[in-house]
Amino acid sequence: MQNSLDVEGRPEATRVVVAMSGGVDSSVTAALLKAEGYDVVGVTLQLYDHGEAMHRKGACCAGRDIHDARAVADRIDIPHYVLDYESRFKEAVIDRFAESYVAGETPVPCVDCNVAIKFHDLLATARELGAKVLATGHYVASRRMPDGSHALFRAREAERDQSYFLFATTHAQLDLLRFPLGERAKAETRELARRFGLAVADKHDSQDICFVPSGRYTDVIERLHPGAANAGDIVDLSGNVLGRHEGIIHFTVGQRRGLGIAAGSPLYVVRLDAANRRVVVGPREALRTRRIRLRDVNWIGDGSIDQALAGGGREVFVKVRSTRPPAPAWLRKAGGQYEVELTDGEDGVSPGQACVFYDAAEGQARVLGGGFIKSAAAAMDNVPVHGRERPVQAVRG
Repeated sequence: MQNSLDVEGRPEATRVVVAMSGGVDSSVTAALLKAEGYDVVGVTLQLYDHGEAMHRKGACCAGRDIHDARAVADRIDIPHYVLDYESRFKEAVIDRFAESYVAGETPVPCVDCNVAIKFHDLLATARELGAKVLATGHYVASRRMPDGSHALFRAREAERDQSYFLFATTHAQLDLLRFPLGERAKAETRELARRFGLAVADKHDSQDICFVPSGRYTDVIERLHPGAANAGDIVDLSGNVLGRHEGIIHFTVGQRRGLGIAAGSPLYVVRLDAANRRVVVGPREALRTRRIRLRDVNWIGDGSIDQALAGGGREVFVKVRSTRPPAPAWLRKAGGQYEVELTDGEDGVSPGQACVFYDAAEGQARVLGGGFIKSAAAAMDNVPVHGRERPVQAVRG
């Protein structure tokens, strides 16, 4: 069997902590490493009150999942620990999620979970347990570079690639992280689970936001921020009132359904004005975005980001949603802030989402980093396209 880790030393003398969520991917990761002779320790995080989500399909890290992770650990004969991270998870992920929606953004809580919990707190725990590396079941590839450091690449199976959610991983963390499934297909993972005799071989993949057991994220927001669903106006691009809404937390940029407005042509949510409790709607073409301004940018390419952008910027390929393929763009620094110019534009770009950089559009491209979208400018706002000078209007924000 091939060696799944790139670490020095004999496998039996190398301790590896595996983050076990109770799903098939992390379970196979643990089983693979155990079969290869590594000293494997499984750790499962209890992240929230799992009573309501106990038997709901599509949720991860719930009570059922803790039970499944423990059963897998018993099956492959490794020690297994459950750590109570509820308060930490609420502070770092759930509270931020709610605050982002109240501010009119569309958050990506999985990124916050990876940054603050899995690749910070859990990584520290792994080191305390004497582990050389922390392994997870993410579909993303980690490869050793000529200088000895590790870089992040898209998974072999494009439709399973999870690199979008890992852009905020640091260079230091990458040297301590391993992703054994990045070079494998999902069908192969399930077949391995059957071969290892794991009961989770046919378990459903997690799909929903794990801490929203009802599937209604607005319930979580209103519980944490009473009054967040204050009513307001639905207006067109000129500010004309077209109707009323029951709270901006019920809307996201690009949304068409649920507006409750009779119009001669389809209308879409173009932006959310949280300060004035307004939902701004317009035609589909108003959703087209050319320029994105970013915050909290993380760079994991070669050198520093400022070195990489010296001379006016560089061409990259970006994803503004996890389900979209990388698209050509120009990354630059302007006025002390990082901006992305989208060569072909994108529809429905919302503040709060992630914009992830790659060095190529296809295959197992290297992840160069990314940032959170702070604001966006519509294509019809006379935004410049790289190489063609045109008047620039202020980016909405």
